[in-house]
Amino acid sequence: MLKENGEQLLKKFADNAYPKAVTKVISGIYHVMGYGHSNSIIIEAENSVILIDTLDTDVRAENLKKLIAEITDKPVKTIIFSHGHPDHRGGSGTFSDTNPEIIAFAPKRPVLARTPELNDILNKRTSYQFGYKLSDEEVISQGIGIREGFTVGEGKYSFAPATTIYNEEKVIRNIDGINIEMISAVGETDDQMFIWLPDSKVICCGDNYYGCWPNLYALRGSQYRDVNAWVETLDLILSYPAEYVLPGHTKPLIGRDTVQEVLSNFRNAINYVLEETLKGMNKGLTADELSSNIKLPENLLSLPYLGEFYGTVAWSVRSIFNGYMGWFDGNPTNLNKLPPKEYALKMINLIGDEEKVITEIKKSLENKEAQWAIELCDLLIGADREIKTGKQLKAEGLMALSKLETSANGRHYYIACAKELLER
Repeated sequence: MLKENGEQLLKKFADNAYPKAVTKVISGIYHVMGYGHSNSIIIEAENSVILIDTLDTDVRAENLKKLIAEITDKPVKTIIFSHGHPDHRGGSGTFSDTNPEIIAFAPKRPVLARTPELNDILNKRTSYQFGYKLSDEEVISQGIGIREGFTVGEGKYSFAPATTIYNEEKVIRNIDGINIEMISAVGETDDQMFIWLPDSKVICCGDNYYGCWPNLYALRGSQYRDVNAWVETLDLILSYPAEYVLPGHTKPLIGRDTVQEVLSNFRNAINYVLEETLKGMNKGLTADELSSNIKLPENLLSLPYLGEFYGTVAWSVRSIFNGYMGWFDGNPTNLNKLPPKEYALKMINLIGDEEKVITEIKKSLENKEAQWAIELCDLLIGADREIKTGKQLKAEGLMALSKLETSANGRHYYIACAKELLER
């Protein structure tokens, strides 16, 4: 989301959303935050420790081991992956010395066949989204947690494979004296689960709630994240009498009233964006029109845990449109568009020449109309006219937009692409 003080808002959010803390939720259950990009939950059982997620690198997992040792000398014999994202299981190999059972859910939808053929571009876009090659000053924040350890010299991924993989909707077990329910919870991922501890009234919700607008769409690219399924998962979580909700990122929710209020608002906000997008689509509006106009209602807009510091409403709208209708916006002009280079050349000729375009770009940058400036830069670059100047001016425009962007992901993407343009 672009705001005049976007960069300052992101800094303020990052300073407050995930301070380093080990919170004793109730006797025997601890929420670990700020020691990795993601959180971890420690459960002390009768003779062992149950660990939900393991932080993101081996070095950080070693620190987690030390935290556990300060609580108990019992070994980690069970690890539960809330889902398969690497920042939640990148430290799991560090616990192999105690030979734990490692539990995960299989995805409800398989990854599209031949997706690995896209690894080069997906990895490149992932690096842009998370700012992997940017400095700490450039990054500020990875949005919902401190930077991943491998980007700041704090270890590497150390994965241990799941030893128990469930396909069920719900699995109920007693693990070393602890009653545990593991429930399939499609949302940010198709293999997501939430963990219900009935005796403690604790839910560990993974990444289906964290304290800002979620990634209903990831800039790096991914299969469609079923937003309606995400809403239904939040409905299911709300149906449990939880007094504590421990997320995979950001601060825990403490108290029954707080849990109900926050999760209800979070659910209602996502559902509102879904409903408004579908209504607009049904009227024939395009993704461009909808993403420009759909905003959260006033009663939700100012809530601190719905700030657009990770995902944004506009990107969510575009993803929903594409997920339901595909690429075609209904305008026959777009069925067989001119090739980009031909379009750019015709536009430059219509304007007059490239010097007029460059003059307009510079004027737009001076007037703080960076979006218009970079769109004009794409004409130059696309037409192979004054490419060096076009890239330099586009980089300047991207950096200007990065100052306005509240989303850490969007900000990283602007800066990473600007730096790449200047390196070419």
